Amino acid sequence: MAAVRADERRSDRIREAVLSGHPFGPGRLRERWHLGGRSGSLRAAIFGLSDGLVSNLALILGVAGSGAESNTIVIAGIAGLLAGALSMGAGEYLSMRVQREVFEHALEVESMEIDLLPDDELRELTDIFAAKGVPRPLASEAAASLMETPERALDIHAREELGLDPDELGAPWGAAFSSFATFSAGAIVPLMPYLLVRGDVAFALALTAGGLSLAVVGGFMAHLTSRSIARGAVRMLAIGLTAAGVTFVIGKLFGVALA
Repeated sequence: MAAVRADERRSDRIREAVLSGHPFGPGRLRERWHLGGRSGSLRAAIFGLSDGLVSNLALILGVAGSGAESNTIVIAGIAGLLAGALSMGAGEYLSMRVQREVFEHALEVESMEIDLLPDDELRELTDIFAAKGVPRPLASEAAASLMETPERALDIHAREELGLDPDELGAPWGAAFSSFATFSAGAIVPLMPYLLVRGDVAFALALTAGGLSLAVVGGFMAHLTSRSIARGAVRMLAIGLTAAGVTFVIGKLFGVALA
């Protein structure tokens, strides 16, 4: 019943905020996005998609700017897709694996301290509760109750002392797969026109598809953080087209120099 009442109070506060015009109104109180991103998979997915779009669009336009044939552009685009996706996936896996191992080691040390130094850990837990405003006698009683069960004590110490959620230490394979798949999805967008048509038509379609996709990704990223969708879309579009424009000019210069 206590949990139900707490949910009702939270719903009432949200309703009051919405009716009063609070900036975090309908559709913007999204705790699930926060929880979903904690494992690193959401972050890796968004980064992979935007990186795939920008890097392969820049690569394809740079090669096209040099005056290369369509077949050469396709080969370069496929190579860029595979190299980038594999690199992103491997990098995310390694970084998340190391992060998880560091967190697991910290939990192992904390578990050993609870087992070998229970009095010290009891004082630490009491101090934590007291620092949060719990009266000292009650804080001591609550800490002693938790210390009777090592698993519960470890969970509280991890969250309050180490700042870790034992249930969310990161998923290396999930982050790796998200990076690989989303980088590939982003990188295929500017490449697809060259797989279907050739010449200037393919160039125009690649630039258009890449630009639209950049704007959509930028707007979506802004939506997740409750920022201006239009501003996010324009910012992402400007960054991506600037990178593509620079590589196109460089490709043009090299193409002229090598001609």
